[in-house]
Amino acid sequence: MALYDDLASTVRKIFADRWITRDGQVVPEPESVGLGNVGVKLKGTVLYADLSASTVLVDKMKDEFAAEVYKAYLHCAAKIIGSEGGAITAYDGDRVMAVFIGGSKNTSAARTALKINWAVKNIINPLLKAQYPNTSYVVEQTVGIATSDLLAARTGIRGANDLVWVGSAANYAAKLTSLPPTFPTRITAAVHSQLDQSLKVTNGRPMWEEVTWTAMGNQKIYRSTWWWKVPGAP
Repeated sequence: MALYDDLASTVRKIFADRWITRDGQVVPEPESVGLGNVGVKLKGTVLYADLSASTVLVDKMKDEFAAEVYKAYLHCAAKIIGSEGGAITAYDGDRVMAVFIGGSKNTSAARTALKINWAVKNIINPLLKAQYPNTSYVVEQTVGIATSDLLAARTGIRGANDLVWVGSAANYAAKLTSLPPTFPTRITAAVHSQLDQSLKVTNGRPMWEEVTWTAMGNQKIYRSTWWWKVPGAP
């Protein structure tokens, strides 16, 4: 079959086929979802953790140095995500996506973000400076978190495919990471409203600042510079 015929036939089938969906109790693996119009529905909270100014990093630093920063940041983020019960769903260059489900999904995701912020400030940057005392580079990052109904569907071709996550949470969480790293953590109002009190106030001080997200229809979002120590930290 010519490439045109193959493409047109497949696209026609995608648009014409009925969807078969099921409710999910766990974050699905790609192999558990069919390649046709098959999807898994769940209520989830999406977290994106993203290195800031990575273009400057790769343009101005040696490739090996940039790779070490990528590896250090993504390792810490991934380990913290797993420790809080999140499921990593994708790596994309200098960022990682995770999905949290269950009754405490918003609190777990927000605590994850604050722990990543702590790890960057107290593990990654000090050890980077110790190894490279002459560098002026400092790791900065942003985490975006949003919650919504999600549809997980398998996309790609046989032998090269992955899950795509459809829902406002995936879109908003990713877009929040494009905002300046002066506030390393940003969450939507829906996430903030579901946080445990321990993630809202510390010693009588609010941990989040409400602001207007003008680029997204003047939505209310919350931003924070707070951090949360990882277990075992001195």
